[in-house]
Amino acid sequence: MATASPSVFLLMVNGQVESAQFPEYDDLYCKYCFVYGQDWDPTAGLEEGISQITSKSQDVRQALVWNFPIDVTFKSTNPYGWPQIVLSVYGPDVFGNDVVRGYGAVHVPFSPGRHKRTIPMFVPESTSKLQKFTRPTLRQPRAPPWPGPLCSSPSWFMGRRPEYTDPKVVAQGEGREVTRVRSQGFVTLLFNVVTKDMRKLGYDTGPSDTQGVSGPNPPQRFPQ
Repeated sequence: MATASPSVFLLMVNGQVESAQFPEYDDLYCKYCFVYGQDWDPTAGLEEGISQITSKSQDVRQALVWNFPIDVTFKSTNPYGWPQIVLSVYGPDVFGNDVVRGYGAVHVPFSPGRHKRTIPMFVPESTSKLQKFTRPTLRQPRAPPWPGPLCSSPSWFMGRRPEYTDPKVVAQGEGREVTRVRSQGFVTLLFNVVTKDMRKLGYDTGPSDTQGVSGPNPPQRFPQ
């Protein structure tokens, strides 16, 4: 009796948000979430998480070590909209407010195996002093201590940085070109990737599915 062909393939991802380098800041924590296409569905694990607060190591690296676990499984019918992980790093400012210290995003590696990725982080910048009062796509992390509209307190006065209302915009191209940003820090991720039934559906990811063979770069045949 012939075995029925699979109608979906699986992508299993585990690993960790390993560490970060933010020379100017300390006592930071990290949030992550996954962004993926309409044909993808999570079947197990967590799509988002928030780490503990960590302080810089005492060695010369002064690394911020989280080792925060990632574990999620997706199913899909085609590779378009391959999942990306979006990172948001936060920490206290001089006023004690939690403010964003960096955003970044990277695709989950396409090849099965163990992968390490270092992601450059950035923060949004206001393009003028006027936009520090009115910024339609950005928001203040916390409301002002007095009654009034949210945009009434300028960041230069209250020490708050602008941030995205939805961090998932980091993984999308639409509207990003109108946002002014500044590079700031790096975050290192460790991925363990396993795929199942992709080859049976006609997609070549390199070595056979379910085997842990590392591939340093995503093959160009997959749309990003």
